Amino acid sequence: MRAGRPCRRASIVLATLLAAMPAGAAERGSDVTSIDRHPREDPFLPRPFTLRLDDRPPAGAVCYGPHRDGQRPGGPEPSVAQLREDLRLLGRHWDLLRIYGASGFAESLLSLIREDGRGMRVMLGVWIAQDDTLANRNEVEAAVRLAATYPEIVAAVSVGNETQVSWSSYRCETEFLVGYVREVRARVSVPVTTADDFNYWNKTESRELAAEIDFITLHAHPLWNGRQLDEALAWLSEQTSVVQALHPERVVVIGETGWATSVHDEGEQARLIKGRPGEAEQKIFYDEVRAWAETQRRTVFVFEAFDENWKGGPHPDEVEKHWGLYRADRSPKAAMDPASGG
Repeated sequence: MRAGRPCRRASIVLATLLAAMPAGAAERGSDVTSIDRHPREDPFLPRPFTLRLDDRPPAGAVCYGPHRDGQRPGGPEPSVAQLREDLRLLGRHWDLLRIYGASGFAESLLSLIREDGRGMRVMLGVWIAQDDTLANRNEVEAAVRLAATYPEIVAAVSVGNETQVSWSSYRCETEFLVGYVREVRARVSVPVTTADDFNYWNKTESRELAAEIDFITLHAHPLWNGRQLDEALAWLSEQTSVVQALHPERVVVIGETGWATSVHDEGEQARLIKGRPGEAEQKIFYDEVRAWAETQRRTVFVFEAFDENWKGGPHPDEVEKHWGLYRADRSPKAAMDPASGG
């Protein structure tokens, strides 16, 4: 997503990670990850992003945040029963999930997937912030442990989210991020990536970071980039092609793309967003993207499964609250409503 917007996580997530930190983590956190401590693998052999154990492409991929009304990172978390309810809904449409951190609800989610035998796989996140090595350490340790404990479920680990693009409000120095990428990759057997905006991955400077990861995770939102619905898919395809051409040695996975159902008429979103939001428009874009992904045999994580009303500013029309294909109360929007052909 885009800077200037009230951050999806930022300080809230860091508070969550610190609160969840196990005893002794503070001491470990003082040992800052660095490139010097974790040299690059030589030769570097990219690990394949195996989406399913039977090597078939996934039925679909989606970004997942679990927080319902009254819940948020750093505050009340979803119950096990609520996570299980979410998995029942998610499992009808997708078998590959992306989550953004390794702390909090992550272990409960992975445990339920195993317990219920759903055959889902998860791209696990490691939230990285330049100014909080204690929280970073907690995330790294959690991800390494979960990848080892749930090898049949954790398909990949994404270290850092939108830390390099110029507009991000939680940027990290590239060297700082690479240290964590190298450490995680040295300690897990699954492929490791980092997620960032197309407007970073399309720059030659991104080659330095691309050389450290197994595949590229690309964010590309037509709506935030001033596109109308009828040009959205062509724009997405073009940005993907540009990034793929710049990084021919890496698979490009689309880690976020979507269409919001509401936009506030003030602030940056009112200035940048030109396309019409709405459920009908979201359904059209979702259906087009799913068909395109299948034709291209490219993994596309749709953003996102559920509305989360803790996000963004206080106004109820704030765009950050309205990317879900389901509402926060788990009722389906048009894209998922059988009565609408979803």
